[in-house]
Amino acid sequence: MARARPEARSRPLLYGVRPVAEALRAGRRRLGLLRIRAGRGGSEVARIRARAEKLGLGVEELAEPEFRRLAPEGVLTQGLLLEAGPLPELGLDELVGAEPARDEILVALDGVEDPQNVGAIARVAEAAGSRGLVLTTRRAPPLGPAVSKASAGAIEVLPVARVANLGRALDALKGHGYWIFGADPDAREAIYSLPDRVFRGPACLVLGAEGRGLRPGVRRRIDHAVRIPMAGRVASLNVSNAAAILLYEWVRRAAS
Repeated sequence: MARARPEARSRPLLYGVRPVAEALRAGRRRLGLLRIRAGRGGSEVARIRARAEKLGLGVEELAEPEFRRLAPEGVLTQGLLLEAGPLPELGLDELVGAEPARDEILVALDGVEDPQNVGAIARVAEAAGSRGLVLTTRRAPPLGPAVSKASAGAIEVLPVARVANLGRALDALKGHGYWIFGADPDAREAIYSLPDRVFRGPACLVLGAEGRGLRPGVRRRIDHAVRIPMAGRVASLNVSNAAAILLYEWVRRAAS
């Protein structure tokens, strides 16, 4: 995880073109000063500056040494730093609403703690039209700059619910009519072998941490444990790659 320089530690900073642009567009965070590295041009940066000014935010252009002093270490800022508060998080009932749509899907993460993986999963979930992401209070990262950058700004628009106990949350989703799918490399059924009827209702895809997989209490709630067929020598995929394959197969089958 990137470590902020001492001068920047008191000011949470989003960085990168897409995270900054999406945060400004979504308006879900409390936003502050936008800093732009001197000489950083281009149409995207011009639009970001114009949007910040329209929102009444301060905009500063800083020389390279001063900008570098404020930037977190070891990250690609793309010449942009935006002061930003935390993202709002929902309760599960707020995320689900009164009645789920027939073809909607949620993504729930069981112990996925790496911000890069969470961000990458959020990116594909948003791209696939997921209703939202379900994270646990523990064993899941805060929705900070690292997650936003890894998601290319998708986390700025994707609704996120935070729950204390994922097993109970899955029980609640079942009560709302959701089918629960669990990614399991040792599952008997491959995702491609499931009958079309399985994809006809609202669903929640549960992904576990790499190496540990789904915990027993979560596994017991799964209606359909599915695997991705592996033809090569590699035993498994990165969890975000697996999320992309599984989500888009669900989208394809639900639309057929």
